[in-house]
Amino acid sequence: MLKIEEIWQKACVVLQHEVTAVSYDLWIKSLEPLDYENGTLYLSTSSETAKQRVLKLHEQQIRTALTEIEPEIKDFVVLDPDEKENYLNKPEEVTEEVNKVTPLCNFNAKYTFDNFVVGNSNRYVYAAARGVAEHPFDKINPLFIYGGVGLGKTHLLHAIGNYLMKTNPELKILYVTCEKFTHDYVESLKSSKSQANSEYREKYRNVDVLMIDDIQFISNKTGTQEEFFHTFNDLYQNQKQIIIASDRHPKEIASLEERLRSRFSMGLMQDIQIPDFETRLAILQKKAQQENYSVKHEVINLIAERCDTNIRELEGMLSKVCFYASLTGKPSATIEDANEALKDVVLTTKQNLTSDRIIDCVCKYFSVTKDDLVGKKRTKEIVEPRQICMYLIYEMLDLPLVSIGQLFGGRDYTTVIHAREKISEMIKENNRMKVAINDLKSMATRT
Repeated sequence: MLKIEEIWQKACVVLQHEVTAVSYDLWIKSLEPLDYENGTLYLSTSSETAKQRVLKLHEQQIRTALTEIEPEIKDFVVLDPDEKENYLNKPEEVTEEVNKVTPLCNFNAKYTFDNFVVGNSNRYVYAAARGVAEHPFDKINPLFIYGGVGLGKTHLLHAIGNYLMKTNPELKILYVTCEKFTHDYVESLKSSKSQANSEYREKYRNVDVLMIDDIQFISNKTGTQEEFFHTFNDLYQNQKQIIIASDRHPKEIASLEERLRSRFSMGLMQDIQIPDFETRLAILQKKAQQENYSVKHEVINLIAERCDTNIRELEGMLSKVCFYASLTGKPSATIEDANEALKDVVLTTKQNLTSDRIIDCVCKYFSVTKDDLVGKKRTKEIVEPRQICMYLIYEMLDLPLVSIGQLFGGRDYTTVIHAREKISEMIKENNRMKVAINDLKSMATRT
């Protein structure tokens, strides 16, 4: 077999005739052969974005070229800089079997405490997560993290997992989404054999650390709630660590059994909020550094000012701007690139944002019907969502008070003023309300 450098050089010659010159210079040319193992060629690239573009645009072409040059190569893997570092620094295989534990799940190597940007919005939840990682089974059990979409909950769960696997490799750690937990439970019920149910319980109860992400999806699933209740009790009584993440406070999860709410409150419940401007700047600077982006400081300022919903969208906007700049051949993304790359995002948001959209989002969030929300019903379950909806329409659309009142069954404008002032005060004093408003704004403006 040829050396991997020679194989890749010959593959590049083939690929130059298979892809456009721009695509070759942007994505293929930056790839470097790293290693060959068990029929797989490992290639490294300059950033996560470059990796994603290579795989999306040219995966099949690269695979075909490699196979033509060297039939022994059955597959290839592209590693971004972090993955390359982890690959090169992977520990030697342990020959002693006595302390060897097969991981139950894979944690994203990028999600570490070092890569988590700490600010005023997440300082306390970061401290709580770090405390659990450094002292599991101690005082914080369970740890319940809640907050809006894309604010870093999953990052913290993976950071805990990565830290524990490094410092306590003998621990059995399981991370799953609520959807996976429910799926496994349903599959165990389909089988008539008691063995299937036994294997399911063995999987979730014979662990040292159990992490469940997106627990809010357990709502309205009576059987799953029953099984999780017993799983929780079994682990807690045996002093195992439980970590849960949700997009809302347990009190806001519809149809959640009271006994589960009680269990969740036995430990520490900590919210994670939308980052302030300074934290958003730090997140963007960190992302640019990780991805080797060359970007002007005023571009980062612009994105931080324009996007105040969640971190995922924030980083996505930065990637889009830098990708646009690379397509135009510029060495560094400028403010002109940012305005051009993001103009569609802004326009789409404005076009889609209507009072009907906001009403629909509130109905979904609080599990109420539109007829009840805009109707005469005055129960507590309806009044608060109605006031939140009035507040959001006023804040996000700036409609006249009279027009907003008309949307809600012809109510007087003074009712809208009352709702606006009440929710404004609650946002200042109540983290639950602040999280709900931020979540709804994100839902309403999501494209």
